[in-house]
Amino acid sequence: MTLSVDLFFSFRSPYSYLALPKTLKMVADYDVVVNLRPVYPLAVRVPGFFKQTNPQFARYVVLDSRRVAQHDNIPFRFPRPDPIVQDMTTLDVAEHQPYIHRLTRLGAAAQREGRSLSFTAAISRVLWDGSVKGWNEGDHLARAATDAGFDLAAMDAAVAADPDSYEQIIKGNEDAHAASGHWGVPTFVFENEPFFGQDRIDLLIWRMDGRGLTRREAWSMIRKSVKRISLATNAERLRGDHAQTKS
Repeated sequence: MTLSVDLFFSFRSPYSYLALPKTLKMVADYDVVVNLRPVYPLAVRVPGFFKQTNPQFARYVVLDSRRVAQHDNIPFRFPRPDPIVQDMTTLDVAEHQPYIHRLTRLGAAAQREGRSLSFTAAISRVLWDGSVKGWNEGDHLARAATDAGFDLAAMDAAVAADPDSYEQIIKGNEDAHAASGHWGVPTFVFENEPFFGQDRIDLLIWRMDGRGLTRREAWSMIRKSVKRISLATNAERLRGDHAQTKS
């Protein structure tokens, strides 16, 4: 039985990006579907968040995310430019947010197609893996989208034609995220139980294992065995029919 997990994800969150390799491996190894549901980052979802939180918060996230990337051998550098337009001295967040609105709406467009995980993984690497400066310029995003099987120009056009419908998808994601029992990203939700953080994937797998999670190779072997039994049964039936015909 295929299990299903929701993943609430922000394009600005370093931990969301750092969760992707293990998430993709989980999907490759196990019979599970991950429904990635993009949400806006805290800077947009919670006005004034960075002014209200401990000033050490942002500094610690920078320190910790870098060492997590080093530990897990994940290419990593904070995006240039920042997906959120924010004065990091005053912590003021600009009202106009062209980068994060575009990214999150594109994620919603991929979600509508049921392929948000592959799209987000491809796009996030452009932002976060350190290979590109000016991810928002040129054809960096378009080439990444194409490699993942998407037409970025068509997606941008669809979003521009009806931005409200994509905002509704994002709002639905944010409502479901809030109802899940956690506010941070990345948050995985399985059977209404939240698992917050890229370091909770092993715990998530453990929980799903108790609900019948199977490895894809094991499931493939089961299907092959069933097929062999079915073929053998059909062959036996044909032999029986042939013997009756001869008699």
